[in-house]
Amino acid sequence: MNYLAHAFLSFDDSGLLIGNMISDFVKGKKQFDYTTDIQKGIRLHRMIDTFTDAHPATQAAKKLLKPAVGPYAGAFIDVVYDHFLAIDTSIRSDEEWKAFAQQTYATLQAHEPFLPEKFARMLPYMSSQNWLYNYRYKWGIEKSFEGVVRRASYLQDSSTAYQLFEDHYPLLQEAYHAFFPDVKKMAADFSNAL
Repeated sequence: MNYLAHAFLSFDDSGLLIGNMISDFVKGKKQFDYTTDIQKGIRLHRMIDTFTDAHPATQAAKKLLKPAVGPYAGAFIDVVYDHFLAIDTSIRSDEEWKAFAQQTYATLQAHEPFLPEKFARMLPYMSSQNWLYNYRYKWGIEKSFEGVVRRASYLQDSSTAYQLFEDHYPLLQEAYHAFFPDVKKMAADFSNAL
């Protein structure tokens, strides 16, 4: 899951952040059980996902991993994008990313009554293992790839996908740089229009 991108693209708005982070755990009309600002975050998350999947850079990047993971390539590319975002010092310094991760966990914990049960159960692991910050490390990506495999219907192993990530690292980084300014602008425009 690309939690770092969704957190960052919430633009320090707590309602947007909550909705953006829990969206995958909220199905159908359940979104209307939430406050208006959280609903906006849920919609923003879905817009980001749709935009990401359709972006030409993402389409090209997915082809690099498809031989190993087939239709799950998009889920792996989401994780890859979080890696490159986490090391993007043009956006935040290492120390700023560290502080951003802690602030995100604190905001989520402060809104625990609003979190779906599955997300609330996952949050202590996310914060204690510092997922958001650790996307910067290749070992963090390796662990995240293992997590994608655990949730996938028919994938057994992430090692081939991880090797492709290593093999195509420069190309994947180029894809991130082609993609991220576009998704940031789209998310900002969408958020401002809400």
